[in-house]
Amino acid sequence: MRIMGLDFGSKTVGVAVSDALLLTAQGVEIIRRKDENKLRQTLARIEELALEYEVGEIVLGLPKHMNGTEGERVALTEEFKEKLERRTGLPVTLWDERLTTVAADRIMMEAGVRRENRREYVDKIAATLILQGYLDSRSR
Repeated sequence: MRIMGLDFGSKTVGVAVSDALLLTAQGVEIIRRKDENKLRQTLARIEELALEYEVGEIVLGLPKHMNGTEGERVALTEEFKEKLERRTGLPVTLWDERLTTVAADRIMMEAGVRRENRREYVDKIAATLILQGYLDSRSR
């Protein structure tokens, strides 16, 4: 069994998957959609990936504000969580994702990725950071 990590955005979903020992997270892909409200194909792709990687649990980034309050994005994420659970039949855990996008951007900057190319990878790296944080917390 593996765990899948997701960074849910308005037009993209970054996807990461753990190794079989649940120690490390690896970025898999970024699912893109044209309309924020069109989730059917996104959910179908996540379901395909969950089957392919033999996923038993999903960790979904929860986008709280820096002061801990919840905004509009949190409500959309909670709706997405319910849809994921119905579609996949897997438990979905919400995980605080504050600063993961900032950290992902910093990682790419340090790696020398040009600013205009960072948008292409940031969601996958953020999903990896969300999942790795969750895996690390489980091992403590």
